[in-house]
Amino acid sequence: MTMATIESRLAELGITLPEPPAPVATYVPFTIHQGVVTISGQLPLRDGALLATGKLGAEVSVEAGKAAARACFINLLAQLRAACDGDLGRVRRVLRLGGFIASTPDFTQQAAVMNGASDLAVEIFGDIGRHARSTIGVAVLPLDAAVEVEGLFAIG
Repeated sequence: MTMATIESRLAELGITLPEPPAPVATYVPFTIHQGVVTISGQLPLRDGALLATGKLGAEVSVEAGKAAARACFINLLAQLRAACDGDLGRVRRVLRLGGFIASTPDFTQQAAVMNGASDLAVEIFGDIGRHARSTIGVAVLPLDAAVEVEGLFAIG
């Protein structure tokens, strides 16, 4: 895909990529090695505020969790754009997404929540957006975020 194709797809979806969020601890936002970009977990931040805090299965609905996972993927894309020197046309494949869902012990719909990120990857990138994935329920996330998503991308 070309940069123009990706940018036009983002515009069609009404998505404006933010400035990449700064890390909230001692780590780098991404690393690049042999054409693979590993992006650190991104929280569902929009304009500096978390979209969803708390736990799925308690105060956060599945729909709100999906929206949070979608926001996490948008923040992954912002980091990816920085890793690609501003050219998302360099993306060759979304290799893997990892989702962490803060949830109550009896909540079992983590995969449905993570579809917020996965569906957007395919909406934007088409077939090269189809990826391997892990989704894990956790007790708590940084800043009490409801969702965190990390990613692995092949670039050219």
